[in-house]
Amino acid sequence: MTIQDIPTLNAALNATATVLITAGFVFIKRGYRDAHRACMLTAGAVSAVFLAGYVTHKWLIRGVHTPFGGEGAALRALYFTMLVSHIVLAISIAYLVPKTFLFALKGDFVSHKRWAKFTFPIWYYVSVTGVLVYFFLYVWWPVR
Repeated sequence: MTIQDIPTLNAALNATATVLITAGFVFIKRGYRDAHRACMLTAGAVSAVFLAGYVTHKWLIRGVHTPFGGEGAALRALYFTMLVSHIVLAISIAYLVPKTFLFALKGDFVSHKRWAKFTFPIWYYVSVTGVLVYFFLYVWWPVR
């Protein structure tokens, strides 16, 4: 594996987290608490591995950002709006997910459910937009 492979691996981890978060949501809505717990804890672990990979990649490239190669004001506005919202919400997820997990692990399901109503859509958005950022930068509009 090379340094150039890390973004692809990170996108795959984000996509995996998205699938797990989706499955966890479906399971809890259907009353399958054990399956929900397994999916969400696995999604948390996958997201933690993603974060380690992301930080490692940024460290290895010494923080240099990957330029966006798309052209046109509308496309650039779409990309940068998505990117900024992704970054801001990703920072919040670093607090929200562990806090929401902690309520469940302690058995405080009332608080867990209350927090999850906010945490779930934000985590889901961050996970999906993480994959989209990868596609925008490396697949659809890479700088050549």
